[in-house]
Amino acid sequence: MKAFQWIASLGLISAVAAGGVGLATWKRNDLRKAAEEAAMMPEQMEAVVVAQAREVEYRKTTTAVGSVLALRSVTLSNEVPGTVASVDLTPGKIVEAGAVLVALDTSVEEAELRALEAQAALAQATLSRVETLATSSASSKKDLDQARAERDVALAQTERTKALIARKVIRAPFRARIGLSDLHSGQYLVEGTELTTLQGVDEAVFVDFTVTQNIAAGLREGDVIEVIGTNKDAPVSATIIALDSRINRATRSAAIRAKVADATKVPPPGASVQVRVPVGMPRKMIAIPVSALRRGPEGDHAFVVIPDKEGKPRASTRLVQSGAVQGDEVLIEKGLVAGEQVAASGSFKLREGVLVADVGKPAGESRTH
Repeated sequence: MKAFQWIASLGLISAVAAGGVGLATWKRNDLRKAAEEAAMMPEQMEAVVVAQAREVEYRKTTTAVGSVLALRSVTLSNEVPGTVASVDLTPGKIVEAGAVLVALDTSVEEAELRALEAQAALAQATLSRVETLATSSASSKKDLDQARAERDVALAQTERTKALIARKVIRAPFRARIGLSDLHSGQYLVEGTELTTLQGVDEAVFVDFTVTQNIAAGLREGDVIEVIGTNKDAPVSATIIALDSRINRATRSAAIRAKVADATKVPPPGASVQVRVPVGMPRKMIAIPVSALRRGPEGDHAFVVIPDKEGKPRASTRLVQSGAVQGDEVLIEKGLVAGEQVAASGSFKLREGVLVADVGKPAGESRTH
């Protein structure tokens, strides 16, 4: 009985062992077949857009708050008292230089002017008679001098009254836009009453801003800054035309004035703007698309596309030190050189050594870099 059980156990063990060997052989053959099929398949390739790293000149900047100023701006006031006869101060209206804005009543002065002109005419006639008599020695030199002086006084009084009348007519000193006003005909004005403001309408405008004394020390007339409106419009270039000769003792800052050549590209006078001011000397840096910069546990990196021994383009991880972002590009301080090819769009799909295809090139062009 025991011999029979031992033989049965031995047969079972042999059967299990034979089954295991057969299963292992089948699995090995299956894996070999799969490997052979995989070897016959083309290598996986990731589609990306490749860009070339380029060298740019970069200058560090800081920001300040500035104010837009018209090239010419005045507060309009009357020099002499009087009653308003006519007024043309429509807010927002653009007037040309010399346009009459406010006219005060000049009826009294005009009456005086007519009387003085009559006196001047009489003095001129008297002088003419005295000059005629003087030629025949019928009048003394004293009479001639007195008649000439009376004529000159009469003419001077006439010109004085004309000047007074002119001062009661307030004209635009330059082409300007009229500000708000609350002035009406018949209103009496004391001397120095504020009538309105005039902002010059020019092709250019000023932008005034302040920076710390350290930054001001590195700026010069002719340096270019950037002005950004409150609506985050595209930056507008402006040229520094003047730097204050002193530092503010309270804030330790200096006032600077820049000029924007095209006034239509910035907010109107009086508006607040952001000013981007260069700091230090410009230096060379490498620019790549923002999409080419990747973040990882080891730091910032980019995938450089380098041909392998067979000339196939493959991705290679390159650690970089990134800097400022300018529009669609990021500046690289270390890790890349100009001319290297980097994966831009689609770089998130890459890994070390993977084969890449530049889909940004025209069809038919070589993919090898």
